[in-house]
Amino acid sequence: MTVPSIGARTNVTTAIATASQKTGIDFNYLLGQAQVESGMRADARARTSSATGLYQFIEQSWLGVIKDHGEKHGLGWAADSIRQTANGRYTVSDPATRQAILSLRNDPQAASLMAAEHASDNKDALEASLGREATGTDLYMAHFLGIGGARKFLRAMDADPTRGAASLFPAAARANRNIFYAADGSQRSLGQIYERFAGKLDRGAAAVGATGAASGSLDARFQTLVASLGEDVEVVLGNDAVGQDRGWLTTLDRLENAGRLKASTLPTVNPLRPTPETARLAYLMLAQMGA
Repeated sequence: MTVPSIGARTNVTTAIATASQKTGIDFNYLLGQAQVESGMRADARARTSSATGLYQFIEQSWLGVIKDHGEKHGLGWAADSIRQTANGRYTVSDPATRQAILSLRNDPQAASLMAAEHASDNKDALEASLGREATGTDLYMAHFLGIGGARKFLRAMDADPTRGAASLFPAAARANRNIFYAADGSQRSLGQIYERFAGKLDRGAAAVGATGAASGSLDARFQTLVASLGEDVEVVLGNDAVGQDRGWLTTLDRLENAGRLKASTLPTVNPLRPTPETARLAYLMLAQMGA
């Protein structure tokens, strides 16, 4: 695989950061997925399928996500040209237009935005089905198995993480033997496969400069805020009704309980009266929370 130039990688990283900001999907997850899927190469092509571009969209998946989300991101001409048949297949009547739409997979900005929108759709579907917050690894399972397969995998893993995965997904196991079986031929468990995917995502993100895990929480806006301020900063919003409505206190409590914030020796910040030290925090809250 050809290693992308520094300039190309910077362009890709900027596109991913923009997509994260616009969609709310975690930057580290999108970065890790791009590294795992294409090595951060916008022109990557698969040898055995139609998968192309930074996030290796196959043709039908790309047409579907463009149809659903293209107009929102200035690609109305493309979305309007796509039709879905009665059997669910996406078509474009004009061959030149179809090729132009598929070629957008090689554009870092379009590919990043559509990957983030697709991840957001999967996140919503998984959370509604599982009744909990989705993680980056959950989303990668949806990418690997499809949304239906991911639901089945995650529910089964919640019930028994030691259960053999190949017996539950025989077709996927036949096509991806190195994932479902160890080198000695033994069947990997659901939990083992999940952890391997989590590690793969995290290593991919770290390899291209991520400062946080790609496999965990997908709350990009709050993670960006915490990362920019450092883990030793606690934000105390007191009885601010807006802050409570937006769930900031809940998120902070959850992080503090998990040991990621240290409450005993940290300063109290009043975002309603920014000082030179807290002005940046106030700005970030407005920018990241969409106020």
